[in-house]
Amino acid sequence: MNFVTFNPFRTIGIPNIKYVKPEHMFEDKEKIMTADYCLFPENWQVNSLVYGMKKKIFPSIQSIQLGFNKIEMTRALWSIAPQYVPKTVILGRNQDNIEKVLRDFEFPFVAKEIRNSMGRGVYLIENRQQFIEYTENNPYFYVQEFLPIKRDLRVCIVGDEVIAAYWRENDDSFKNNVSQGGEISFDNIPKDAFPIVLDIAKTLGIDHAGFDLVFVNERPYILEFNTLFGNQGFQQMNISVEQKIYQYLMKHQTKSED
Repeated sequence: MNFVTFNPFRTIGIPNIKYVKPEHMFEDKEKIMTADYCLFPENWQVNSLVYGMKKKIFPSIQSIQLGFNKIEMTRALWSIAPQYVPKTVILGRNQDNIEKVLRDFEFPFVAKEIRNSMGRGVYLIENRQQFIEYTENNPYFYVQEFLPIKRDLRVCIVGDEVIAAYWRENDDSFKNNVSQGGEISFDNIPKDAFPIVLDIAKTLGIDHAGFDLVFVNERPYILEFNTLFGNQGFQQMNISVEQKIYQYLMKHQTKSED
């Protein structure tokens, strides 16, 4: 099987692979057309690849497009598993909606930018002035209740398999992201959360993502999922995500040929 990758750092070690810079995809169309799979395209590429060139891509188009935008991601989760989503509102910017948020949410609450990752663009709002400053820079409000947690659980999937899970903990910030100073722990992983993640992933067509879960009084909540998740936990577990991807694609290709 032949591959084209648009992100060589996430496909190291996968055989029979050629690299195409995303911005050169149309100049290098011949390479793309001879590939069985195109790996890790950017969001702006997927419509041309899937609908125009009729190419198979990995991660799936659902993984990329839902993972790109917190609003669409949350709406998708609302549609199939609202019981696992914290209290959240998504509103356009106007004075009525500003007052609605301040009326409906107690301080502190969390406000997020709709397109960001690794803990960037996430704000703990503790007073009215902080929220006003957030609204001045964001035409859409993504506001979520603040949950009293000290850690979150990252559950990573490739295909229909959980390949790793670990806690992320940070005593110095409400953000547990490793990129924000969080530390990784593998103690007492609640594996009963895995079927929840796998069922949601299967229903939405997600085949490559890191799901972030928190637990309040043992009740699980899904905060979000990230298609381009970090690899720090895998390094400690001696797991090759690239080999997991290759094995999944080979198995998936074999099934489609049967």
